[in-house]
Amino acid sequence: MATTKTKKNKEVAVVDDSKKAKTHPLILGARITEKAALGAEKGNYTFNVSDKANKNEIKKAIKFIYGVLPQRVAIIQIKEKEVVRRGKIGTKKGGKKAVVYLKKGDKIAI
Repeated sequence: MATTKTKKNKEVAVVDDSKKAKTHPLILGARITEKAALGAEKGNYTFNVSDKANKNEIKKAIKFIYGVLPQRVAIIQIKEKEVVRRGKIGTKKGGKKAVVYLKKGDKIAI
């Protein structure tokens, strides 16, 4: 006679919506580079942002996501670049990046 094993006391994982990370359509993500890491130590955080974003919208988005109000926002346009890989010519997509300056003592966890 064959017996089957059954698991008793199954635990059900409950997902709490308040612990989910907040997002915003204008902020595409943090820009992870060596230069951005050095700036983050000084309170300057760099993000990839939408091409249609402006400074005021970015300030509001950062306040919504991280709960800190930026002192200043600088936006830099990134040009498309032509690259050659294995003899084939292609392009790197351009975009926008934003440098967010916080007052002393404020931090963002990335």
